[in-house]
Amino acid sequence: MRWHSRTPGFILAWALFNAVAYHVPLYLFGIDHLDVASLPAGMTLLTLFIVVVAMTALSIGFIALIVPRLVKPLCMVMAIANAIALYFVVTYGVVLDKTMMGNVFNTDMSEAAGLLHPWMLVYAFFLGIVPCWVLLQVRVTHTPFFKRLAMPIAAGFLTLCWVYGASHGWLWIDKHAKQIGGMVLPWSYVVNGGWYLAGSAPPRERKLLPAAHFVSNERKVVFLMIGESARARNSSLYGYGRQTNPAIAKAGATVFRTARSCATYTTAALECILAHQEPGTRASWEPLTSYLQRHGVEVTWRTNNSGEPPMDVRHFERLGDVNAGCTGEACDYDEALLRGIEARIAASDQQRILVVFHLEGSHGPAYNVRYPSRFNVFTPVCASVQLHQCSSEELVNAYDNTIAYTDFVVAQAIGILKRLQGYSTSLIYVSDHGESLGEYNLYLHGTPWSIAPDVQKEIPLIVWDSGAAHSSADTTSTVEGAFSQANVFHSVMGAFAMRSDIYQPALNLFSPESHE
Repeated sequence: MRWHSRTPGFILAWALFNAVAYHVPLYLFGIDHLDVASLPAGMTLLTLFIVVVAMTALSIGFIALIVPRLVKPLCMVMAIANAIALYFVVTYGVVLDKTMMGNVFNTDMSEAAGLLHPWMLVYAFFLGIVPCWVLLQVRVTHTPFFKRLAMPIAAGFLTLCWVYGASHGWLWIDKHAKQIGGMVLPWSYVVNGGWYLAGSAPPRERKLLPAAHFVSNERKVVFLMIGESARARNSSLYGYGRQTNPAIAKAGATVFRTARSCATYTTAALECILAHQEPGTRASWEPLTSYLQRHGVEVTWRTNNSGEPPMDVRHFERLGDVNAGCTGEACDYDEALLRGIEARIAASDQQRILVVFHLEGSHGPAYNVRYPSRFNVFTPVCASVQLHQCSSEELVNAYDNTIAYTDFVVAQAIGILKRLQGYSTSLIYVSDHGESLGEYNLYLHGTPWSIAPDVQKEIPLIVWDSGAAHSSADTTSTVEGAFSQANVFHSVMGAFAMRSDIYQPALNLFSPESHE
């Protein structure tokens, strides 16, 4: 069975279907945040619907003016993409803004595989494949140019009239623009994805930082451990009721309270961690690792993650490079990044060595596969990527197990530093960002900074130093104050007794000045 339709009617029908089928979360958001019993609230909801219809009709209408044959294929692509986007909006409460699209473009295959679930196929089939099949049954007949032109003109004029008449609702729409804009499909991911790609291209050449010198000839090894999605609220070192940090607590570390990330997603957070100042839209200066390598520090970057900025280092190694020939369950997890590092340092003839460990940590949604079975301490655990279908207890149990495992890995690294002979040693552990575990119906991370909850911003920041008075005692010390990822660059410089015009001693976590 085939239907016949002229281009304007086809576009209008698709615009109405798009507004109904893919925007339920948008209307539910409006219902939750409006006094739906009032007439103005009803007008505002209707305005949302009309604007979605108008945006779709206008954009496709203009394309129909240029290449009419593209209209139907474009609608089919939109159906598939909208179905998948809707799955993530409904399942994880994500807002598809520029930040979230950055997460999408920087997700590697292993991370993407962790998000797969049969329900995604259900969305793709009923809201993607089925509409595509229906569209295939429609034959769009030739429509003269001026009739094709009349449709977007009429749609635009009528929409402007409605918007003017319902102008009282625009204050509410403006107030919630971030959330609303991230739920309007496909424009949320198309426009924001374009903005991200336009601004994310790395500079052709990063600027070199000022020349530096060392004020000490002490042999030094520094470990920088970058966690993933670890939030301070679930760390016992930050007052959490469960013992999720027993190993670090016995290592004699220093815990810095009220530490915050500068972003809610990995790529931007890594830029901050490795930058001498918080970057703006895009860092253009060389990162810490390149800076140190250029000044004679032997730098090794070991990763079980992704999102690192371009850098020049002596060794760049992924988990697969490190665990070659390794046997046993532990080989597939973060602790394997430590494999062989002690022997490499012992064999090195370098005066100063930095090793960066980029952990997989607490990367969701499959928290239950981020740690070996022996760390399945808190049970029962959520074993599904459909986090909203798990109980709060199961979800928190799985997440807390990842925190406890990271605690073990960091303590193992401290143990290596304690055993090194002939070196002064230091360690910094910092997470890239926090994580949402269902608070405010949000999951994972990457929520726009302006509306992101504190759990996505508050992170653990911990240091250990072989020269500290408590470094060998079974105690930790706590420093109150306001700290951030901006401390990391200057703390590593301070640990190496490295000085330059950009060095800020007040940001050095190993210096008493930063503890005041």
